[in-house]
Amino acid sequence: MLKGIPSVLSPELLKILMEMGHGDEIVIGDGNFPAAANAQRLVRLDGHGVPEIMDAILGLMPLDSYVDAPVALMATGEGDPVPPIWAEYEAIAKKHEPENNAFEQVERFAFYERARKAYAIVATGERAIYANVILKKGVVK
Repeated sequence: MLKGIPSVLSPELLKILMEMGHGDEIVIGDGNFPAAANAQRLVRLDGHGVPEIMDAILGLMPLDSYVDAPVALMATGEGDPVPPIWAEYEAIAKKHEPENNAFEQVERFAFYERARKAYAIVATGERAIYANVILKKGVVK
């Protein structure tokens, strides 16, 4: 055990976060996301939700300040409402990155393609729909 490390971050996930370099991406997928089918490196955190994992990760990892949008969401389907969980994501990003917290929406199949190229995917037990998020790692200053 270590002090100051959120307990939701497993040793495996901490190792992955340490290995990631500037510009690498990590996906935090909801419970419906095909994580195992798309991951180069898969971390299972099934008993946890995306917001608590995102908050813990952004407490340790900066977002990329050299891109327009260091956070990506899977865009909703036509006619689907904006998922309420997105407001939680925005609040978490602003809490950790007051200046560098822009979001983009990525079409579903383009999101899957980007996820396949990501450094790692975290599989969660999140029940909210369209709760998938990609974080692009920045530079620790």
